[in-house]
Amino acid sequence: MTDYGFPTADAALLVERALDEDLSTGTDVTTMATIPASQQSVSHLVARADGVVAGLPVVALVLDAVSARLGSGSVEVALHVDDGARVVRGDHLATLRGATRTTLVAERTVLNVLSRTSGVATHTRRWADVLAGSGAMVLDTRKTTPGMRAIEKYAVRCGGGTNKRMGLYDVAMIKDNHKLAAGGLTAAYDAVRRTFPAVDIQVEVTTTAEAAESVAAGARFLLCDNMSPELLRTTVDAVRATGESVEIEATGNLNLAVAAAYAATGVDFLSVGGLTHSSPILDIALDLDPEAG
Repeated sequence: MTDYGFPTADAALLVERALDEDLSTGTDVTTMATIPASQQSVSHLVARADGVVAGLPVVALVLDAVSARLGSGSVEVALHVDDGARVVRGDHLATLRGATRTTLVAERTVLNVLSRTSGVATHTRRWADVLAGSGAMVLDTRKTTPGMRAIEKYAVRCGGGTNKRMGLYDVAMIKDNHKLAAGGLTAAYDAVRRTFPAVDIQVEVTTTAEAAESVAAGARFLLCDNMSPELLRTTVDAVRATGESVEIEATGNLNLAVAAAYAATGVDFLSVGGLTHSSPILDIALDLDPEAG
């Protein structure tokens, strides 16, 4: 079992906000009217499509939070797979045993989060598989769902991808607007280096000349934006010829059909905003077992 570093504190905050949406008046009118408080049941989380699972610790977080809010009784969770596992349609991911009220109140929040994170992991795994053996890794970006960054980036890790920066604080990224506002690429780089000497700096470039200027200024991490494979290869070769140890990332209009061609240019990374902003969910269902209880 691989430890992908599940962000428990961030996930707990997300669960509370999600339950606020469902329980703003403090109850589930349907469940409380139709399910006796004493009723116990067994239910199963089931994959409805092939994919990669991520976010399973959320299941217990949601059930415990519902039970604490409503006093509706506890539910035990038995996981049958680990995060990062490949699953196929029909696989049982977990079994839930306990208070039916708690299970049904928690159902939609569990599925919303788990389907979303598993969808991100599934999409990321496709990229990781295409890039396998190329020497290039797939990175995520900050194009995440507000409030879900930590858990979506966790899902990327579960899918075989690598996290880039978590926010605006851990890596300085000098983009076109920063260059314009600061009076040029070198001026922007020098300003960041003076102000935050311990922070890694990445410079976005769109031409080979900009890449050369960045390396001359001291940059050791380049983001090559919207370059064709041909221009990117020329830029990579020019940067490598300097003899400096520079990490090079490609981004912009990347998709699985062109991933191998971009990886073949010699870049270290391909960053894909779509991992988190455009991944379809992995269809997962919660099925109540009428024969158990």
